[in-house]
Amino acid sequence: MLKYLQFFRSAPHIACLPDERIDAHYKKLRWKVFAGIFIGYTSFYFLRNNFSLAIPYLEQQGFTKTQLGFIFSAFPLAYGFSKFIMGILSDRSNPRYFMATGLFLSALLSFAFGTNLVLSSLSFMLVLMFLNGWVQGMGGPASARVMAHWFTSCERGTMMSAWSTAQNIGGGIIGPLAILGLLIFTSWHSIFYFPAMFALVAVFLVLLFVRDTPQSEGLPPIEEYRKGSSVATKPVGEAEDSEKELTTKEVLIKYVLCNKYLWYLALANVFVYLVRYGVINWTPSYLTQVKGYSHNASRWAYFLYEYAAIPGIILCGWISDKFFHGRRAPICMIYMAVVTVGILFYWLMPGGHPVYNNIALVAIGFFVYGPVTLIGINAVDLVPKKAVGSAFGFVGLCGYIGGAMMANVGIGFVVDYFGWNGGFIMLLSSSVLAVLFLILSSKPRLKVTP
Repeated sequence: MLKYLQFFRSAPHIACLPDERIDAHYKKLRWKVFAGIFIGYTSFYFLRNNFSLAIPYLEQQGFTKTQLGFIFSAFPLAYGFSKFIMGILSDRSNPRYFMATGLFLSALLSFAFGTNLVLSSLSFMLVLMFLNGWVQGMGGPASARVMAHWFTSCERGTMMSAWSTAQNIGGGIIGPLAILGLLIFTSWHSIFYFPAMFALVAVFLVLLFVRDTPQSEGLPPIEEYRKGSSVATKPVGEAEDSEKELTTKEVLIKYVLCNKYLWYLALANVFVYLVRYGVINWTPSYLTQVKGYSHNASRWAYFLYEYAAIPGIILCGWISDKFFHGRRAPICMIYMAVVTVGILFYWLMPGGHPVYNNIALVAIGFFVYGPVTLIGINAVDLVPKKAVGSAFGFVGLCGYIGGAMMANVGIGFVVDYFGWNGGFIMLLSSSVLAVLFLILSSKPRLKVTP
């Protein structure tokens, strides 16, 4: 156990490099660690969204929407708690090994998921979904820790938005990967084990690229390196010495549980996540059963939804940095208002019009992921660097336990008993409530350091 803890321990600081080498080394490593967490986080989504594509096949085997929603609910339950607990651990861990271990274990579980034994049993699927959710919780907090140490607060809107597109690249490419896997292996079970092969390659790349803190590479802290530049800013309320070590009690009580704005963000995240997963997790079933799509057509629609988010996320983060000076809530409110209109259009558009239904999905995907991303960035902005993983994990916990879990089991239950109309009323209500809590969290966050 002690050896295990030593393996994850945060890398020690080493003597600073000569001044003439610092700039070139810093620039090189900043892009290197960004590439590492981007590849790693993309690959986590290879192993997370594949279950959605298997739903139509599982329904053909006799599983009901309520049962499948119940299986789905195990993931956010485990992932939410894991993201918070692993967030606390990640504040004291080396993200290089922390992230790689989580991805490796998730790949092994995905291989197991593709077996007949698991896919014929509700109990086995439930257990493996829970375990996968737990190890997947090692990816996000580790990435947030890297971003907080290698990029300043007024770069994070843009840089973390760019990093966050990994979820859409990974989540969207699973559709074409599933099609390719079916062609190669001629079995729908390959939806699980084919993406896992790519994830194992990504484990090696994470180990190759990711590093812990700048100080562990002989570099000064990011604030010192960027001192005097136009991005030398920090969040209001952040400790003067952002490198000061904090106890677990200080992190949880002072910077997380007693931070009312973090609670507003967490509640907004509940409803944003309910919309996000309520749409995407049930897209294959809804499009094939109501809109007349083929299985392949529904997979491509899934792909469009995820990839439409990429420019939407980057634009949202850039606007929050450029025009709102680090304030994330205003642009999130605008985005969620447009999402509400998109859901309404997606619901009311009759079958037989795939172009218009795809346009509605693209619009929802483009706008909903901006708030998903910026709420997490806002949480990072609100706390010192040594509490980033915990704050990021807390907001994620609320989003997954309250939002994603309800999107899975709640919408599955509502659709089974009240039809798809009931499911869409639930989505629309959530979108409106997300805007209300974002309004409560709307307050200037940043000040420029002298």
